[in-house]
Amino acid sequence: MTKISDTLELLRELVAYPTVSADSNLAMIDNLAGWLESAGARVELHHDETGQKANLFATIGPDRNGGILLSGHTDVVPALADDWTNDPFEMVERDGKLYGRGTCDMKGFIAATVAMAPVLAHSVKDRPLHFSFTYDEEVGCLGAQALTDTLAAKGLRPGVAIIGEPTSMRVIEGHKGCCEYTTHFEGLAGHGSEPDKGVNAVEFAVRYVSRLLDLRKPLRVRAPKDSRFDPPWTTINPGSVFGGVAHNVIASHASVLWEMRPVQPADGAFVREEMRRYVHEHLLPEMQAHWPDARIITEVIGEVDGLEPADENMARDIVMELTGANACDLVAFSTEAGVFQKLGMDVVVCGPGSIEQAHKPDEYLAISQLEQCLGMLEGLGKKLAA
Repeated sequence: MTKISDTLELLRELVAYPTVSADSNLAMIDNLAGWLESAGARVELHHDETGQKANLFATIGPDRNGGILLSGHTDVVPALADDWTNDPFEMVERDGKLYGRGTCDMKGFIAATVAMAPVLAHSVKDRPLHFSFTYDEEVGCLGAQALTDTLAAKGLRPGVAIIGEPTSMRVIEGHKGCCEYTTHFEGLAGHGSEPDKGVNAVEFAVRYVSRLLDLRKPLRVRAPKDSRFDPPWTTINPGSVFGGVAHNVIASHASVLWEMRPVQPADGAFVREEMRRYVHEHLLPEMQAHWPDARIITEVIGEVDGLEPADENMARDIVMELTGANACDLVAFSTEAGVFQKLGMDVVVCGPGSIEQAHKPDEYLAISQLEQCLGMLEGLGKKLAA
């Protein structure tokens, strides 16, 4: 098996790239391309419209459908240095743990797969082995959606996808979707002493949030009887409400940041329709009765399909065999897995590190988890060679 030292060397390099979603990931992508090309992979880079971000898609073996895809995202959430014990973009090893932004979510998996690429390359025979490393997972799985569009246009579809999100190496066969929105309210400013002469955007934003919360009860009733999710129903979370400029000014602008995590696509459609109807039958007519130019606009930040458990799932079966797991689970957090499943692949989520460490100061990945991941990939190599 590839030495753990090889993986640690690469992971240290990857952590040093501050690939926060708001910034470019090109330097990291170029580094990974070099490693994979050295292992004999054919590498393609697909840039976004800005040219500052790119997906990497690489193949070892024949150019045809089928085969196995190892996938991870390159972006990380922000890290405020004042909240960290050490520089978040300098990996530090302490007590068997690797500290640094992205070690767990999810550069550890990426480092393991790329470090193992030369070993896996010797095992590939008649079915291809693919690698995909995407941008902007943390802000709506934008890179994965662009990548699957590219693969569909080329008529290329891997058969099995392993998404290496941190699951403590548990085999995950399903998770909820994630839909994120920002709803903007535009009213009419005025003096706070005369509220009837303006249109208070904050007031209507608060009423919008109240309606979102009212939908929680029917969503509980709609939960499938056999739902294995925790909680078993679709959830709604208002993440932020802001607007206005001062105590004594009628707020002319406000915004509501909110999300829902559907257990089934019909729930997402139900929420969107209920909120659309509430806006157009109640809120907007009231606002425009006072000021015709008032507006309510909902901006789609990201709509990501969940990973639906399937009776037949080759990816699940392969990873259970490789890890020795005798059961698989579902999780509440979202990944890119549903995007790849929508393309027609069998998909599973399994990777090193705990989701409990993701998105937090002093994020870390236990070295023992990285070793388990390398063991899984070593087993995959033997399976490819069989």
